[in-house]
Amino acid sequence: MIQIAPSILSADFSRLGEQVRLVEDAGAEILHIDVMDGHFVPNLTFGPALVKSLRAHSRMRFDVHLMIEAPELFIADFAAAGAEHVTFHLEATDHAHRVIQLIKEQGMTAGIALNPATPLDGLKYILQDLDMVLLMTVNPGFGGQKFITNVIPKIQVLHRHLQQTGSSCLIEVDGGINLETVPVAVNAGADILVAGAAVFSHPDPHQAVEKLRQAAHSMINES
Repeated sequence: MIQIAPSILSADFSRLGEQVRLVEDAGAEILHIDVMDGHFVPNLTFGPALVKSLRAHSRMRFDVHLMIEAPELFIADFAAAGAEHVTFHLEATDHAHRVIQLIKEQGMTAGIALNPATPLDGLKYILQDLDMVLLMTVNPGFGGQKFITNVIPKIQVLHRHLQQTGSSCLIEVDGGINLETVPVAVNAGADILVAGAAVFSHPDPHQAVEKLRQAAHSMINES
């Protein structure tokens, strides 16, 4: 089952609670929360306080994507705020295994994100400890970017490896997801689709989530 994860990076912050309820009512299972520090990526966004404020108003699974340096310093804060899952960037730390341990010690599931140009090699000795791998199909930092098709083979290779090893690790794809790229990502092996502008820039975010899900499931039915 393909899951849709609306990214609040593209939401109207003046109506954030309302927009979160809209996508939850549309059946979105996951809320994707992009945390940026202005150092690892050229943008500054949210912190644990926002996660805590939204937690009281949503039953969705909170998927916190840390695009920050030294992610290990903030794991406990996001767990306390109500996050169920944390993904950090392989490029942002020299101690990936330690960060995974910290996430799981806080009772959350753990994921690692790879930028478009980062190969899969760095996952070799930690993949068995991960619940999810996030493959970026844009360069992280800003919403509304175009899907980088060069990442498709990387999604395919990881998907085949997970199938061959019987792994339950999920593949999340983030960047440029819309009605045109959903079939491409699903066909390559994505399990979770992060969509920001395609949802929150739509006149009706509720309808946008439904259309993305329909496109994803149509692709599965055809295969």
